[in-house]
Amino acid sequence: MRMKRFLYRWLVVVLFTTSVCCTVAAEAAEATRPNIIYINADDLGVMDVGFQSERYRTPNLDRLRADGMLFTNAYAPAANCAPSRACVLSGQYGPRHGVYTVGSSQRGKSQDRKLIPTPNTQLLAPDNLTIAGALKDAGYRTIHLGKWHLGPDPTKQGFDVNIGGDTSGGPSGGGYFSPFDRGPMRRFSDQYPAGTHRVDIFSDQAIRFMREQQSHPFFMHMAYYSVHTKLQPVPGLVEKYQGVDGVHAAYASMIEKMDQGIGKILTELDNLGLAENTLVLFGSDNGGIRDISAQDPYRSGKGSYFEGGIRVPMVVRWPGKVAAGSACDVPVIGIDLFPTFLEAAGVSLPEGKQLDGTSLLPVLTQSGGLPQRALYWHFPVYLQSYAGVGDDSHDPLFRTRPGSAMRLGKWKLHEYFEDGRIELYDLEAGTGERQNLAASFPEKASQLHAMLTQWREQLGAPRPTQPNPEYVSPAATEPAKARQKQKRNRRKKTTS
Repeated sequence: MRMKRFLYRWLVVVLFTTSVCCTVAAEAAEATRPNIIYINADDLGVMDVGFQSERYRTPNLDRLRADGMLFTNAYAPAANCAPSRACVLSGQYGPRHGVYTVGSSQRGKSQDRKLIPTPNTQLLAPDNLTIAGALKDAGYRTIHLGKWHLGPDPTKQGFDVNIGGDTSGGPSGGGYFSPFDRGPMRRFSDQYPAGTHRVDIFSDQAIRFMREQQSHPFFMHMAYYSVHTKLQPVPGLVEKYQGVDGVHAAYASMIEKMDQGIGKILTELDNLGLAENTLVLFGSDNGGIRDISAQDPYRSGKGSYFEGGIRVPMVVRWPGKVAAGSACDVPVIGIDLFPTFLEAAGVSLPEGKQLDGTSLLPVLTQSGGLPQRALYWHFPVYLQSYAGVGDDSHDPLFRTRPGSAMRLGKWKLHEYFEDGRIELYDLEAGTGERQNLAASFPEKASQLHAMLTQWREQLGAPRPTQPNPEYVSPAATEPAKARQKQKRNRRKKTTS
């Protein structure tokens, strides 16, 4: 009988000890899993941050760059908002989800569109697993703040908490300052004084979330609406930029305001003792609007697939893993974030999920390199130019006409579907994409075009070929324009 009691007590002690040890081990493993903060600015050009240009003051982003790695050849996967975000959050190129632009693919006047464009899918399908969904399934707490633009509710697409995200592409419901008269930000109108900037609300809510989850790994998608139009100057900041040559004062004040919000988050990470175990990545969804902020030496801006439309600033900080003050010149793209975050978190790719990007962890930790690969863009749609704005693209009518583009090493190739035109640029010779080298290097152009064609076939990328019956050739309008000019000249002579 005594022996039975002894064995029973011994078994209880062993089971209890084992349970405690397992619990402690699990908690220790969870504690070492990094927090991940992805800060995604809106319409911020590659030249619109302090560490790239003296025009703007971004001391907190400058500190982030000093503490981490700068990617000098970072690209957005699309040249405007919704398609870029769909690619990044899904980890997939556009042909897999069908989000190619904002709204209709038939942008601009029908008479100017030679082809019938591919229909656009405006929202990311709810069953397309996002970064947040994959991390949430692996035990991460997830929060979205700011612009979503991919569906009506981010909590249906992988997030535990949603602060301000819906289908809106811009800061609707009252602009950047409270009170807000509609949308998910309306509930904050009573919580914050009138005139409170969205950046301050998002940063405050982010800090609350971090304090609640400081003992648990979390993923934060901080998607500031800044600096999307309509531009609204920030009192107390705009004054320092007024009268400065080459600087749009309201735009500059909005950039600095966003930088202040980022600074609050970085400071709170320090206060909570989380900075060492948090990967912070800062980027933008596409290039800047050229008329507001020139992206020289890069050509064009938002909406264009020249470098100014898809080059973005990108910095990663992860203390102890990423060397401070380091830089990487390997071309990378937004679809790389999904596999990078998964590997950093130690999370396996969910079964059935197709990713098109490559984990950047080897270059981030300087433990290896990336295999040479091509980066691709596909845009079987039209995107009209800004009214009265010379956007430095091919023509005054469109920032984007249907086509595809790719980069391999130093070479960049554009193909346009309306006329089959091929353009080849050497980016080492110049990032302005002014000298078309397709005729000078026909073999290289043919090689890249074959790769681009094969890539489209592999992904089932649609290529518009059906002529638009409403199209009017510019040549057909020339006689009418000439007659109108002659009439105007005759009227001037008779009145002079």
